[in-house]
Amino acid sequence: MSESEHDATPAQGEQSELKALIAQLEARVSELEDQRLRALAELDNVRKRAAKESEHERARVAGEWLPVLDNLDLALHHADADSSAVVEGVKVVREQALALLDRLGFPRQDDTGAAFDPMRHEAVGAVARTDVPPGTVVQVVRPRYGDAERQLRPATVIVSKAD
Repeated sequence: MSESEHDATPAQGEQSELKALIAQLEARVSELEDQRLRALAELDNVRKRAAKESEHERARVAGEWLPVLDNLDLALHHADADSSAVVEGVKVVREQALALLDRLGFPRQDDTGAAFDPMRHEAVGAVARTDVPPGTVVQVVRPRYGDAERQLRPATVIVSKAD
C-alpha cells in the first residue's frame, strides 16, 4: 500500500462516520420537531377545552340567577299591591340570592365585633368607643362575601378607635 493510499483510507472512514452522525442528528431533529408539533396541538386542544368549560360554567352560574330575577319581576309586578306583601317578597328574593352565593362558595360574613384585618376589611371610618378594643369592627357598611381561601369582596367597615 502506498503512502497516498494509506492517507485516503482514514479520510473515507471519517467521512463515513460523519455521514452516520449527520443522519443520526437529522433523525433526532425530525423526532424533536414531531414532539414540538404534537405539544403545540395538545396545547391548542387544552385551550379550546378550557374555553368551552369556562363558557359552560358561566352559563350554569347565570342560569342559577334566573329564579332570583323571576322573583324580582314578580315583586315589581305586585308593587301596586299590599306593600307588606312586596316587602315579604323582596326578603324571600334576598334569601334566595344569599343561598345562591353560598352554593357558589361565597357565603356572606358578618364581621361585626371582629378585629380589623386589612385582608378582609376596608375601613371607611373610625369612631371613638370605650366598650371595645381599638381596631374592632363596630359597624359593617357592606358585608364581606367568601371565606379565607376565596373572597368575592372585602367588607366595608367602621372600626373603633381610642378616645
